[in-house]
Amino acid sequence: MLYCNPHLDAMTQYDITQREGLPNDLQTLLRDLPRDGWEAHPNFARATRNWMGAHQKFRALGTALQGDAEDFLDTRIPEERYAERLAHGGHALVQHLHGHHAWEDHRFFPELEAVDPRFARGLEMLESDHVALDGLLDTLTRQGNRVVQLATLAPAQMGEEARPLRDTLERLNRFLLRHLTDEEDLVVPILLHHKLRG
Repeated sequence: MLYCNPHLDAMTQYDITQREGLPNDLQTLLRDLPRDGWEAHPNFARATRNWMGAHQKFRALGTALQGDAEDFLDTRIPEERYAERLAHGGHALVQHLHGHHAWEDHRFFPELEAVDPRFARGLEMLESDHVALDGLLDTLTRQGNRVVQLATLAPAQMGEEARPLRDTLERLNRFLLRHLTDEEDLVVPILLHHKLRG
């Protein structure tokens, strides 16, 4: 269950497929505290660095899984090796993303909203992203499990199932790039402004 239900209009207003960056009305603090100055800011805490580090790991793992799918389809990875890498990496990505977003929805985002009402508008956007992400992760899990099962049951059919999986990973990686960047652009200036998580 998410921290609070997004309004229906927020689902379309903040549709990630239509965004090219953090919406203008949510950039108030970002304009004062731009990304290129975060690391040097005296309120840039270790906890913030760790949170952003988790985001970077999600990006890297998603990119690696997509690369593996492309290598397999181009016959640069054998069936058994690909299934092993997919099972391990796919499980890690899905489980860690679910855990990370559950923590954000239940612990981190309420903390931010309590100290800065401006975060409430952005919260609708992030929650609508999380709902859409859940759907993508469900598709990834279903497709990935099918490919892994075929490594044992019918290896010759893996390629046919790996193509839509590769396409899902490509969509997921585009989604994560936009969502995680927007999330950082919204959250980090609030953390710096209010000296949080130090």
